[in-house]
Amino acid sequence: GRLHADFIQAGTTTGRFSSNNPNLQNIPIKSELGRAIRGGFVAEKGWKLCSFDYSQMELRLAAIFSQDPNLIEIFRKGDDVHTAVASRVFKVSMTEVTKEMRRHAKVINFGILYGMGVNSLKKNLGGTQKEAAEFYDNYFDEFKNFKNYLEDTKEFARKHGYTETLFGRRRY
Repeated sequence: GRLHADFIQAGTTTGRFSSNNPNLQNIPIKSELGRAIRGGFVAEKGWKLCSFDYSQMELRLAAIFSQDPNLIEIFRKGDDVHTAVASRVFKVSMTEVTKEMRRHAKVINFGILYGMGVNSLKKNLGGTQKEAAEFYDNYFDEFKNFKNYLEDTKEFARKHGYTETLFGRRRY
């Protein structure tokens, strides 16, 4: 009388966990229906369900690998990374960051990690090519070590045909 999903340890091309039959990793939470669906998850008597969310894990790892002092400072201070990035890129105080500025920073934070360029940034944020290029440039002016890390990683991949994790997993 219970669903038991399959969890695949390296179920994606990037090596992340995945689940199927059913996929339990993308259950909505913001809508009434999503909350109702989540309410259907009940532990057996004497057991507990645990939920894990690695908060901005990719960005934390980017800070560590790139040793970018500005990114590291954001995490050390415990600031909201998207608000802090918006503050730096838009050159305003943290208290002046609007929801729209934070949303733009979130798009670029994750987009750049996965190879988003100016054209994709323009498409995702709206606005003009010039605005997207300015936002992109401002981002990398603030996070120079991160930019260098990304460029070095791309150069390694061009030269060797793959990237490699700390544990030796290769992605060709």
